[in-house]
Amino acid sequence: MELKQGVFFHKSFISFDALKLEIPMLPNSIPANDKIEQQFSNKHEKLIDYKKLDSLAIHVLEAEMAYYRCQNIFDSELSKMWTNHRNLVKNQAMTTTLIRLLQKRLDNVSNRCRDVYNYRIDHFLQNSYDELDYSVTDNKEEALKRIGFSYSLIIDTTYLFKKQQLQLLSRGPIYVPICQTYISDSNQSMHDIVKKQFAPLNYQLAGLFSKHNIQFPLQTEFQQKIYQKFEELFSTPIPSSLNQRAYYERQLIQSIQNSLNKNNLILRRTANNMNTFYVGNMQDFEAKADKFMDRSEDYIVLFDLDEEFKQKPWYNSLNDMIESMNSSLEKLKTNISIKHNSYQQIVADPTKVKLPYLYFLPNISKDNTNILLVPFIATDYSVTWNIGKYLNQLLRPIVDNILRATTFYDEADFIRKLNHYANIEHRLRSTTVLCTITISNFYALDTHKNMLDVVDYFLTDNLASTKLEAPTIPTIRDLLYLFLHNNVFYYKNKIYAFTKGSPNTIPLTETLSNIYLFEWQKKILKEIDENIEFSGRYKDQIFFTWNKSSALELERFIEDFREKHRNVRFQKLIGTTVQFLNAYIENRQGQLFTRVHYDPNIPRYILPYVIRHAKSAISDWLRSALIRAVCYCTSADDFHQERIYLELTLLTSGYSLLFVETHVKHFFNYFHAETMRFWRNQKAYDKFRGQWFNFTQNREKLSKELENFDHHGGLFRLNYMYDFGPRFRFNREFHRLWCAYFQHHPILSEKNTKIMLTSQNVYSLNTLLAAPKSPHLNQP
Repeated sequence: MELKQGVFFHKSFISFDALKLEIPMLPNSIPANDKIEQQFSNKHEKLIDYKKLDSLAIHVLEAEMAYYRCQNIFDSELSKMWTNHRNLVKNQAMTTTLIRLLQKRLDNVSNRCRDVYNYRIDHFLQNSYDELDYSVTDNKEEALKRIGFSYSLIIDTTYLFKKQQLQLLSRGPIYVPICQTYISDSNQSMHDIVKKQFAPLNYQLAGLFSKHNIQFPLQTEFQQKIYQKFEELFSTPIPSSLNQRAYYERQLIQSIQNSLNKNNLILRRTANNMNTFYVGNMQDFEAKADKFMDRSEDYIVLFDLDEEFKQKPWYNSLNDMIESMNSSLEKLKTNISIKHNSYQQIVADPTKVKLPYLYFLPNISKDNTNILLVPFIATDYSVTWNIGKYLNQLLRPIVDNILRATTFYDEADFIRKLNHYANIEHRLRSTTVLCTITISNFYALDTHKNMLDVVDYFLTDNLASTKLEAPTIPTIRDLLYLFLHNNVFYYKNKIYAFTKGSPNTIPLTETLSNIYLFEWQKKILKEIDENIEFSGRYKDQIFFTWNKSSALELERFIEDFREKHRNVRFQKLIGTTVQFLNAYIENRQGQLFTRVHYDPNIPRYILPYVIRHAKSAISDWLRSALIRAVCYCTSADDFHQERIYLELTLLTSGYSLLFVETHVKHFFNYFHAETMRFWRNQKAYDKFRGQWFNFTQNREKLSKELENFDHHGGLFRLNYMYDFGPRFRFNREFHRLWCAYFQHHPILSEKNTKIMLTSQNVYSLNTLLAAPKSPHLNQP
């Protein structure tokens, strides 16, 4: 416990002298300048911190196991003593006075240990963010014992932030500064705050009731009841301590904003969907972005806003595009190719359409000193938003059903099936070669014409014997044509269109890519004997085994295939060891060995980037990560080490030891396997692992049932803004009232409907400091 608390406070009583970490000199081959030297220094500092945590992870695991062994010995001896006493064993019974003395001594020892523990934790708390200069020679030992807090921050600038600023930025983009809603406007009352937080839920309920023709009196009564309960629970003023912290963090955020603006710096979350900030020079960042756009073959400039339009303004051209698309939809409705209600869903309203805009996020997964940029497009309420949503709801269930046999549902599904192939069916041979393929242009695989042809062929080939309800396959092609050819976006005073693919932020894009790769991968898999091999795909990654010939011949086959289909760009990995979906997979002479894989270029102790309510999302992530660990790790030792890595990740990110312990205990207690946490018995672990394999299979079935509800319009997602208060209690009250009011409704009853009520944080560091701003374009 004490070791873990030390990590939480970025301190440790363990000496790291054995690491022998010397500050390296900058190589002579690299031209020296302030920025390069600062990058080199930052990278080395992180390396030191990671090595310290790796060392701590080993110490923590050894300490846990040692404590458990001693506790077992003590419990066994104590039990034996009491048994002998109760059974009046000769020469081993004890007087009442002696028993009382022993009990008193045990209590004193326990109290003493507790006092020492509390004293040390108090020391950690008082000195966790001290101002000592650990660069002084006399304090080298203290410097080694200190654990850094820069895991979630990549610094690519010579500017030196203040220590307090670094502490806040190191919490990462998902960190939610506490109670900012309550201090954002000093003039607002508690009633105003609660009303603002309830507004999204109230709006969603009104739309839901209107859609299902709920009588207005019933609708009004229910919404009033919900609001009364919401106001009752969330009208409590925040404690003074939280109020002080809220103002302190707001001032700190403002100081960071001033530093960024004054020094021409840019702050962005990283593109690898991890809880990491990147801070660099604005001019350098934009130069890389401009270079990317100049070289990209996926976009084409429609018109330049810097040039005064000689014919008509840009917004007139956009309105012409909307009118043309709506006219085509009108013709489809007139020809009864689409129904009237479908037409109402997909037609674009010019007054509500927003022009999508492109922004870039840095990708630092390969080299921390040489960032690459990844484009993203904000597409909410774009010209094609409605039609894309409609087509995805139509196609996704069909596509998922057809692709089910050749795709993995998730990480757990993959490793469970691989384990079945190797250890249940015993089809993994000592000569079996493993191969993975990673698609690098997943969202821009081919031209629009070729994409339409592939989708047309896919639907015709798989649905020819099935009567498809309206719209027909030709109508779907027409709608897809409108979707693909009307995706435009804004970037630096230019309007662009896509030549390949479509925005990666629209779900339909992934569905179309899945269709295309299904047809593409069939040409590879036809060379594979399904009775011998194991294969499948998850999004942009493919895994398969190969027994047909040697690894060299497999490589020749894949390279020949690459030459014939050059539009799909990919990297391959062939051998007895590969990595797939964050799993390290090894064929050890016909025996399958797996564990969690970490890219050496990506920091290990980093949380994922999550949205909605951060703490709730991280809670879900920890449970999933523990399940992934037990499914991936064939060795009990590897599993326990991975569990410690996860615990330290949360502690270094500011999550309390109570939070971590509660979730870890719940994980082991789920199958009543409390002792497995401190037990390295491989046979017992294999049984425990098998239970989780069965659990993931059942969880997948439940997830598919939920998806089925969603496809049939029975899943309703509702949310409200949250900053402080008893959200769990409100959620329970909401579901209780819903059941009471709609238990007999043909659609909204608990039997026919799934309500997902979630809370969403209003402010995170990403939204306050790093979120790309929507461009302001001049239009009437």
